[in-house]
Amino acid sequence: MQSGDRRPTLADVATEAGVSVALVSIVMRGAPGAGAATRERVLEVARRLGYQPDSRARLLRSGRSRLLGVVFDVRHPFHHDLLTGLYDAAGEVGYELTLSAVTPRREEHTAVEGLLQDRCEALILFGGRMRTADLAGIAARLPVVALTRGVRHRDVDVVRTDDPLGSQQAVDHLVALGHHRIAHVDGGTLHGSAERRQGYHDAMRRHGLADLARVVPGGAGEEDGARAAAQLLADPPTAVTVFNDLCATGLLDVLRRDGLDVPGDISVVGYDDSSFSRLAHIDLTTIAQDVDAMTTHAITRAVDRIEGNPVSPREVVIAPRLVVRGTTGPLVTG
Repeated sequence: MQSGDRRPTLADVATEAGVSVALVSIVMRGAPGAGAATRERVLEVARRLGYQPDSRARLLRSGRSRLLGVVFDVRHPFHHDLLTGLYDAAGEVGYELTLSAVTPRREEHTAVEGLLQDRCEALILFGGRMRTADLAGIAARLPVVALTRGVRHRDVDVVRTDDPLGSQQAVDHLVALGHHRIAHVDGGTLHGSAERRQGYHDAMRRHGLADLARVVPGGAGEEDGARAAAQLLADPPTAVTVFNDLCATGLLDVLRRDGLDVPGDISVVGYDDSSFSRLAHIDLTTIAQDVDAMTTHAITRAVDRIEGNPVSPREVVIAPRLVVRGTTGPLVTG
């Protein structure tokens, strides 16, 4: 390694190996034009100096970056699960991810602008609140894939879960356990909230329970679940479906602190199957979104757009599935 913090260069390797910079470039690119002995000497020197080829610079010189920009929200644990899947899927097709986060003090537009400056070849956005017109404007410049939200515009690709079906699965599970007084904690104006709320109403109506339907305002975070629990405690139902897992954990905490047994007194179903919901002290029954399928479709769709391959249909909708754990149980009577 060179002295100080300076990163070794092609010129350093060339000087140490006693060859030209052009010849070192040939060796590092694996191109023909260097003898076996010279190639081995150059590679040995590169290893000893700690030289690493700058593949990104080479790609940029060729007019390509092979970078996929991803906008995610640091406040949502399920987004972390999606990132894991995206890294796996991108690596399989020879692309890299560059991330830009939405935080309580950093807006989505700022996150997107940072990625556009990084010369990403496509953008993948998790949820978000950006208007359709704004997304369409970005899609006129490079491919855009909306993940976990619906967008009604022909130039924006969509990969999402069948949210109404997920809520229906939750209600069906609770009804099968004998519950009729089933409430729903919704996600307010967040993407997916209206669809999950509609699925809840559809299932309650299908089971002849429309008159018992009860929707309580909620949101995406634990504090939203805690507020919803405070409202539910005034007249507790026997079961509740919740907008997402994080909201459900806030609700569970308040219910248990108030002395209610879960699932003995009240059953709870979350949504997402976030990694933390599997922890023993949470053990949350939930609706699982298929992370592997969603992220693979998102990467495939982005790469197909970049490389000019045929893409159809514009929107991919993936079925969720019920995961039964310890927060739901049969209705206890008497």
